[in-house]
Formats: sequence, C-alpha cells, structure tokens
Amino acid sequence: MGADTDGGVRSVVRALDLLDLYDERDQRYSTRELVELTGLAKTTVLRLVATLEQRGLLWTGSDGRVGAGPGLLRWARLAHALWQVPEPVRAVMRDLTVQTSETVNLYVRVDAVRVCVAQEEGPLRLRHIVNPGDEMVLWGGAASKVLLQGAPDSVLERVAAASPQGPRHADRLRAEVAQARERGFAVSHGEREHGVSGVAAPVHRPEGGTAPVAALAVGGPTARFTDAAVRGFAAAVVEAARRVTEIGFDPGAPAAAAASRGDR
Repeated sequence: MGADTDGGVRSVVRALDLLDLYDERDQRYSTRELVELTGLAKTTVLRLVATLEQRGLLWTGSDGRVGAGPGLLRWARLAHALWQVPEPVRAVMRDLTVQTSETVNLYVRVDAVRVCVAQEEGPLRLRHIVNPGDEMVLWGGAASKVLLQGAPDSVLERVAAASPQGPRHADRLRAEVAQARERGFAVSHGEREHGVSGVAAPVHRPEGGTAPVAALAVGGPTARFTDAAVRGFAAAVVEAARRVTEIGFDPGAPAAAAASRGDR
C-alpha cells in the first residue's frame, strides 16, 4: 500500500485496501500475513483491524485469524437491493445468451477497474465464468474498450500503467478505444486471459451522451470466436445493448425504479 495519490483520506484508503485483500479464496488472515501483504507497520495494521472490528467489518476468531465481520451482511443486502438488474434488462441478457450460446455479462466502470454487475451463463459446458461483483482490469478485454470511452485521460493513463506493458500501453489503448467507438463494438482475444475472447457494445442513457453507463458483453473460449462467429456476435450484442439503452439502465438505482422508467 503506497501513499494516497488521488485525494483520498489515507487512513480510509488503507482500511479499504485491507478489506480488499479478502475474497472467496482468502477468507482469513493472521496479523503477520496482513502486515506482510499491506507493507504497513504492525501497529498500523492492529489499529486498522481494531477500528474495522468496532464497526463489525472484520472479526477476529478464537484462533487469532481475522476475517470478514457480520456488519458486512447489512452492506451486502444494501448492495444487492441497489444493484439488482431490472427484469426487462435480464430478459434481454437471456435472449442474447440464447442467440449466441455464450455467457453474457453486464459491466460498469468504477474508476480504473470494471465490475460485473449481472451475468447470464451460457448453456455450453465449456464457458467463461465471471462472478457478479468481481473487479477486473481495464487494460484488456472487449468490455474495457467500451467502458473507457469518454473516460478522462488521467484514468486511461493509470489503467495503462497497471498493464503488463506499463505506461507505453496508453497509446495502443487510446487507439483501441477510438476504434471501438467508431465501430460501435469491441472485440478481444486472449488479452486479459489466454484462451478467452469477448465481444462488447456500449449501453447508454436513453437521453444520449458520449460516455456509456455500462458494457454488455458475451465471452467464451477463443476457439468458438471465429471471424464468422464474431460477426454474428457483434450484431447480436449491438442490438441487445440498444434494447437495454431503450429500457433504461441506471447503475446503482433500485431495480423497481429502473423498471418503471423502462415501462414509460
């Protein structure tokens, strides 16, 4: 954890970075592990853990290992209520899955990462799975090229700096984002993960605007994403994204409110 460079409160950033260490695979840590992973002094880690425990966000078990606290259950319920995708949008995603036989994901950009907010799994056994709530990089992948449209150049430069190619990747990323804007969709093959391909199109606000509010994408094994298949996928994804735009997807708004706008 380095010093805060984006205007955030350092102690808050450190606490959030500590929480971000936890996932389905790494659910509990010892204090020593937290010190090693954060690079912070042991006294700082102990203060952060104690504060987060007071708010119920962390919990120290009888064995001394620290894991997620019960207070996160309330935050999880709130996030689920606000980020549940409206049924009309779900219906479009299901239709797209039937058309393409591939997994369909809906992504939003959160600063310099993208987050999957909804998914409809494809019917084929060999498929690419991204769990809703997963954060993914923006330096690769079809959805990234869509979501970076209209993003500030400072964000694009930070995204490029985090890529395997480093800051020099910025120029290529700009070109790919511009191409995706011109074509109306983006395609990727093995950029983020070898053997995985994707096709994505932008979802806009019904009233218009240059920056998309989300990216609708199909993803799966590269072997199934032949040139002919990609042409069909692109047409289907663009049409599905247009339908979602007409319905009206408002990220972070209650599903019922978004659905009522779509009915008008």
